[in-house]
Amino acid sequence: MSAAIALPRAPVTLPGQRETAQVRARQRLMIVMLLFLLFLLGLAVQLSRLTILQATPAAARVAISDVPPRGDIIDRNGVELARTIDAYAISVEPRNLATDAHRLAREIALILPGRTEAQNLAELQSHASFRYIARRVLPGEAKRINDLGEPAIHLRREAERLYPNVNLAAHALGYADNEGHGQVGIERAFDTRLSDAATRGTPVQLALDVRAQQALENELGAVMTDQRAEGAAGVILDVNTSEVVAMASLPDFDPNAPGRSETASVGDSPNALFNRVTYARYELGSTFKSLTIAMGLNAGTITSMTKTYDASAPLHIAGRTIHDDHALNRPLTVPEILMHSSNIGTARIASELGRERQRAYLDQLGFLAPVQLELPERIGPQFPPLSNWGEVATMTIGYGHGISVSPMHLATAYATLVNGGIFRNPTMLKRGPGDVPAGRRVFTSATSDSMRALLRMVVTGGTGRKSDAPGFRVGGKTGTAEKAGKGGYSRGANVSTFAVAFPMDAPRYVIVAMIDNPKGSKASAGFKTAGMVIAPMMGRLIERIGPLLGVTPDQTRDVDTSAVLAQIRDKAEE
Repeated sequence: MSAAIALPRAPVTLPGQRETAQVRARQRLMIVMLLFLLFLLGLAVQLSRLTILQATPAAARVAISDVPPRGDIIDRNGVELARTIDAYAISVEPRNLATDAHRLAREIALILPGRTEAQNLAELQSHASFRYIARRVLPGEAKRINDLGEPAIHLRREAERLYPNVNLAAHALGYADNEGHGQVGIERAFDTRLSDAATRGTPVQLALDVRAQQALENELGAVMTDQRAEGAAGVILDVNTSEVVAMASLPDFDPNAPGRSETASVGDSPNALFNRVTYARYELGSTFKSLTIAMGLNAGTITSMTKTYDASAPLHIAGRTIHDDHALNRPLTVPEILMHSSNIGTARIASELGRERQRAYLDQLGFLAPVQLELPERIGPQFPPLSNWGEVATMTIGYGHGISVSPMHLATAYATLVNGGIFRNPTMLKRGPGDVPAGRRVFTSATSDSMRALLRMVVTGGTGRKSDAPGFRVGGKTGTAEKAGKGGYSRGANVSTFAVAFPMDAPRYVIVAMIDNPKGSKASAGFKTAGMVIAPMMGRLIERIGPLLGVTPDQTRDVDTSAVLAQIRDKAEE
């Protein structure tokens, strides 16, 4: 009998068991997927946390880098005058040069237009271990230098001071050295504010208006060239706020490369770095006559515009002779003295005023001390000591000889003369309406009114006729003086000066322009006097800048000079 073989039994599936197994499988899959998603979420959170923590310092670094290493300087309208840029210094290790020096010098010259092939070759063939090829190189140029592939050439990133308007307002701005320290001008005056981390993020805003600045420099430069003069200076001053709207000194320099100026030391008169507006002093001649007459009116020694002073012959005193260049040889009224620029008449007014009152007024007008201005380049005036300030000195100072001041001194005095009689120190900074100082009263408003009429008459019928710009109601006074030098005066060398204000019925601006040693030209008919050299330029300048500065020409308005003219006619008929 054979053994029975046991066969495997087929599994028995109960009803609903298959569905239960499928549900459990799906649950396990969902749990796995959920765990995986939770893992990813946790990873994302951790990455985000790390990113945030590590990004915070970077964000801080970006914020810090947004503040320039040296603050900007802007004009009154926000135009950039100075800023710091990212640039590169290009250096070379000549001993390790791998490329032919001549070819490399030529290629660098094509990239850097300010460098010649010979200059580059001199650096590349130097026996030194390290030489600079160029500094202040822009990023695009630096990249092209780097693309030359010379391993001995190195690029170093450095902050560079840029003056985008080149020579414009150079003496006002000054410049900073390669280490970022201000050397002269505003750069030096505000060095701490421009470099301090707490303040350098806010620009220093000047009162300068680049439009007026450009016009002033352009007109002065044209006259200086035409007259073959040694130099020129000019300043535009707001008569009510004493803000310096423009300041020009010629010759000038490029603050981007100040070392290329004529000489290296400030204070040497031929030096282009020398600011003639504030750091030079001149005898400014007949422009002082207006001040002397104002002093006489204010002190009461001039009792009437019709009062006459004898100018019928030269005035002899203490071995000196005072004469008029264009003598009328008769007694002159006060307006005639100013209109015809009589030295004799002005000397008599000054003598009548006396030394003590003259000195007191000069002191009040700031003529006995350096101008109080933000610029460090300021010079003190020259005047006689009390022991030598007798009647002769009083007389000659009355018409602008024997006292030397800067053009800025004269500008602030003329602002006082026409603004109602209030002296305010000038400023290079823009002033808001609430920032204007009260100032000090020097002349009464009545004296100021009288002087506005007289100065207008000088332009309409006197030595300043060529400056009359239609509709701008210009008033002013010319001045021509022999140039003082070592050992006395230089015969034939003049300083021609013109001080004007406009519009004279409601003065807004004073302009003082000075030409140092004009030679005469066809344009001035060979004359070297201010009325021929500077007056025409002044008229053109006012027509250019007046509308830019908010002064609209109006030929229906003017200063009322009829009463003064009537008095002069009546006096002449007596």
